[in-house]
Amino acid sequence: MLFKRVGGSITKIILPFIYKILQFLKGNTRAINFLNEKKINSNNVYNFQKEINKILENKKLVGLDIGAQGGFNSDDFFPKKYNHFFQAVLVDPLSNSLKNESDKHIINKGFWSSKGNRKLYVLGNRPGSSSMYEPDKMALKIYGFEEKDFSLFEVTKTETVECDTLSSCLNNIKINNLDYLKIDTQGAELEILKGLGNYRPLLIKCEVQLFPMYKNVPSWTETVNLLIKLGYMICDWRKIGSHATRTPVEMDMIFIPNFSKESGKKLIKEREKEFVALMLISGQIKLLNEISQSLNLSYSQFYTKIQDNYFD
Repeated sequence: MLFKRVGGSITKIILPFIYKILQFLKGNTRAINFLNEKKINSNNVYNFQKEINKILENKKLVGLDIGAQGGFNSDDFFPKKYNHFFQAVLVDPLSNSLKNESDKHIINKGFWSSKGNRKLYVLGNRPGSSSMYEPDKMALKIYGFEEKDFSLFEVTKTETVECDTLSSCLNNIKINNLDYLKIDTQGAELEILKGLGNYRPLLIKCEVQLFPMYKNVPSWTETVNLLIKLGYMICDWRKIGSHATRTPVEMDMIFIPNFSKESGKKLIKEREKEFVALMLISGQIKLLNEISQSLNLSYSQFYTKIQDNYFD
């Protein structure tokens, strides 16, 4: 305790000097981003594979990756050492985007709130930014793009893609429960979530644009409000890319069932193994301990003594 107090005092003394040096070198923002990234990933030093094996008992978690160019967990939301715990379902409407993937379930459709055909704006120079919505070049400078980069957002063609709801597609492949849901669809997140039906993922990673990059995209607050109405709470958010504002204009928001509500308690308790495994995989150690104490979760021997490095 004494060492920690002394360390805190020394840190308070030297930080202003470090700030001045970084300011002189014009490296403050870079240093802050670097330290923030290290903080976000600080629990990746742990390896919970043995514990998760004991918890799941060879059962696979179902992970649905919507906007899956690059494959499952290509954004490294959690360490790839945990990928083998998932039965992955990959979704992308671009016909060639998943041709090199070998997962059992690959769906080359668009996901939407209803079944039907929709126009997809294809950006040939930047395929990952293709969208059901037309790009808004007026917004690009807010995202840190210069005019010379605007050509990346030229619509090179439009395609008519078959769309269906999330619930319908999962029913068709006989998946009853969804554990992890990732949505990265350039503005279509709200419409996709409207198609959840009775599925209730235990962990949701959803990209939102606070300042839309596309025309006529619903406000990000509608997406958040829908998930709150469905019984979820925000437990994390992570900024994406550059921005001209002092707050991020795009971020990944992480949701879990709201354990203070009856619906959230019920969902967590009914699928306790999967929930604990996902919280360990995503590094949410402190929050898992708090929820465990509130709901008297099992498997606490695997995490109660683990230090959450994010809060150091």
